[in-house]
Amino acid sequence: MLKSTEELGENESSRHETSQNNEYVRLVIANEASPLELEILRPQEKSENTFSLKWWIKVSLWSIISIIFLLAFFKWGVPFLFEKVIIPIMKWEATAFGRPMLALMLVASLALFPVFFIPSGPSMWLAGMIFGYGLGFVIIMVGTTIGMVLPYLIGLLFRDRIHQWLMRWPKKAEMLRLAGEGSWFRQFQVVALFRVSPFPYTIFNYAIVVTSMRFWPYLCGSIAGMIPEAFIYIYSGRLMRTLADVQYGKQHLTTVEIVYNVISFIIAIITVVIFTVYAKRMLNSLQMAEDDRKYSVSHPGSFEVENLSHERSPINVMKEDRAVEEVVAEITHKIRLAGILDKVERAPKPSDQFRG
Repeated sequence: MLKSTEELGENESSRHETSQNNEYVRLVIANEASPLELEILRPQEKSENTFSLKWWIKVSLWSIISIIFLLAFFKWGVPFLFEKVIIPIMKWEATAFGRPMLALMLVASLALFPVFFIPSGPSMWLAGMIFGYGLGFVIIMVGTTIGMVLPYLIGLLFRDRIHQWLMRWPKKAEMLRLAGEGSWFRQFQVVALFRVSPFPYTIFNYAIVVTSMRFWPYLCGSIAGMIPEAFIYIYSGRLMRTLADVQYGKQHLTTVEIVYNVISFIIAIITVVIFTVYAKRMLNSLQMAEDDRKYSVSHPGSFEVENLSHERSPINVMKEDRAVEEVVAEITHKIRLAGILDKVERAPKPSDQFRG
């Protein structure tokens, strides 16, 4: 009986060492992919490589097209713009009106052009060229604020017609509907993103009335979204005036001024691109969140299953199943071992037999 007890102890120690070795092997090679996992990963790697290749091809093509367009614009467009537009306007504003009258005219144009779907960019350029950053910014913000309020109030009178007109473009109408949902701050945020995004602001001024948008979030979000655009227009207007003065010999730029203008121009372009891309991504994320919410309301069970499928990939599921099987095997081994030891403890000892 003592010999059997020693054998059981040796078996227990050998099993304990084996479990430790298995645990060591599991910890070392758990992160290595199995052949099945490799087969699952190969199509994903191919799709990612294909997507990255297509993305780089698109970026290269757009870069080449942009460079060609900029070269053509600076070769033929800039001289034409200076001779036919900028210089006559500068002469006209210097002789025809005083600065107070020009300021009133610019405010009126910025307020009335959006009502008739006319872009107000040229008026903002003029405000930057003539009045600079200080007074030019005030003129732009006052004029554009009035130009955003007037279409909103006019649109309220024709709300049903605007709603019927928007039904022709359901995707655009769905994005506009997002602006009118949520709390005050969320409406403010979405309106500001729309102002920064490439969405036509003249259409947005009228179309927003078909949503549940309140007036004050609309006004505050519109003003906040117009601030970066105002500075960009003022800067570009000042730059065009500087180039016009240099073109006609009224001003000579030093090397430092040339470097400053080039760097500031590049920064302005990068800023516009960053704001535009950020606004588009945020609006797309809001659209996707709204689509998920609608789907969860209409299909609650399937939405939970879909979330689980996104959170648990096939590889993670296999690893979890493997871990569960190992834990179950270890628990079963311990239960069996405890049962054997219990039998050994209950067995009669030789001393007890001798006493009996």
